[in-house]
Amino acid sequence: MKKNLLKDLSTRLDNLSIAEAMAQLCELFPGKVVFSTSLGQEDQVITEIIAKHNLPVKIFTLDTGRLFYETYDLLARTESRYKVKIKPYYPTTNSVEKLVGDIGINGFYESPENRKSCCYVRKVEPLKRALAGNSIWITGLRSEQNNNRSSMQKLEWDEGNQIMKFNPLLDWTSEDMLQYISEHKIPYNPLHDKGFVSIGCAPCTRAIEPGEDPRAGRWWWEVSHKECGLHIK
Repeated sequence: MKKNLLKDLSTRLDNLSIAEAMAQLCELFPGKVVFSTSLGQEDQVITEIIAKHNLPVKIFTLDTGRLFYETYDLLARTESRYKVKIKPYYPTTNSVEKLVGDIGINGFYESPENRKSCCYVRKVEPLKRALAGNSIWITGLRSEQNNNRSSMQKLEWDEGNQIMKFNPLLDWTSEDMLQYISEHKIPYNPLHDKGFVSIGCAPCTRAIEPGEDPRAGRWWWEVSHKECGLHIK
């Protein structure tokens, strides 16, 4: 059933622009299309398209409580610029208190298990609440970001969250994205100009060196795939 639905929807979305495809999804699933933004450059492109075409897409972000000041500032500038409301989802107080009590305030540096526990409490669990009751999850994923994402489809079923995921920028290159941002004068995080390609929580993100993988600055102390659990197939 899900396979046939995905095939039918994919056929409907073929050859449509991003705005047209999102509008089609909003028409097919009224009130149940959501977009998760981390305020990264890809997400800023999608926010601009949603606002420009006045699409009825609900926009939310995950506030882990440990983001960069620049990210919070961009959140405020984005809402003001596009006249949109971006709903924040936070980790629950009890979960954070237990996490910090168990591993310490910076215990995520000590082991992959601790780091994954932190990501779960601050990101994965709030995401599940944000997606609950919805039908389409729009993301800013691009296939060239890392190997895990290279096998994704523009429209696919997310088993972990029991929702259809639409990745409209999947085949965009970084050059495509930067050109679009420049042409449309889209606001973006100034940390991107300082070598921060992928920006997450402040304690877990560093600038990358020339030639490094774009995700090398995330959880740089680990030798592992660079994912927090939000987009694992």
